Amino acid sequence: MENYIQMSIFEEKITNANTYDKKDALSNIRALYSMWKSGKLGGEIMPEDSNPNLALDEEQNYIYFTLPMALNYQRNSYKLWESALKTYDDPYTRYLFNPQEVICKDVQQIQNDLVKYKVALQPNKQTVIWITLCNTIVNHLEGSIKNLFIKNDYSVKKILQDIQFTNKKDYPYLSGNKIANYWLYVLLNYTSLQLVDKKNISVAPDTHVIQSTHKLGLIDNIETHNVQEQTAKAWEEVLTGSEFTPIDIHTPMWLWSRSGFPPIN
Repeated sequence: MENYIQMSIFEEKITNANTYDKKDALSNIRALYSMWKSGKLGGEIMPEDSNPNLALDEEQNYIYFTLPMALNYQRNSYKLWESALKTYDDPYTRYLFNPQEVICKDVQQIQNDLVKYKVALQPNKQTVIWITLCNTIVNHLEGSIKNLFIKNDYSVKKILQDIQFTNKKDYPYLSGNKIANYWLYVLLNYTSLQLVDKKNISVAPDTHVIQSTHKLGLIDNIETHNVQEQTAKAWEEVLTGSEFTPIDIHTPMWLWSRSGFPPIN
């Protein structure tokens, strides 16, 4: 998932965002979803496919898709996950995916090892994020990220309330609206996690999804400071009563933008 960049680069304006025809919009959405399923938008390899293929229910599998996710901002997602896999495959840096070991290491060593394969691009800031999350897992979740889901009854609403509000400081960057929702989506696809209310996972409004939303006419001004919130709200509204949940359309919209908006058919 490529992250949010300055929206000012997009000059095209769609003036009918508040008056779009829902039937036509859903028709286009269904067509794009079908194009994705049939391979017409690409996506055979997604960023998170760079992983060590651990057992779906293994704790370290959950950790693998959690810690790097918190560093997934203002960067190329493919390169992030390639870096994460190199770090995991190196026996000298694999400890970074074991929170109990991380919190016992010297900070300078952790920083050096996060930078080694460029998992961390901002050495000081991102090292603090990594260590903070490891401390949270060890000291507040009894050593297992799975306990976050257990204590919140596998409810998206409760999980987001926990990490975005109640204990936000314990989940730096992972608590961000875009990353938090996309993180849950990735866990659903790459781990054994099951959630009772998947429909409450918001679309992850990154650059590509915002651009696709704009292209479909669901939002008007993409240069506003709250464009991410507008995008999430637009998808919630247009998909109400349909067969889709907002997060269902993330990948096809991401790929449609990334492939240069091929014609909808």
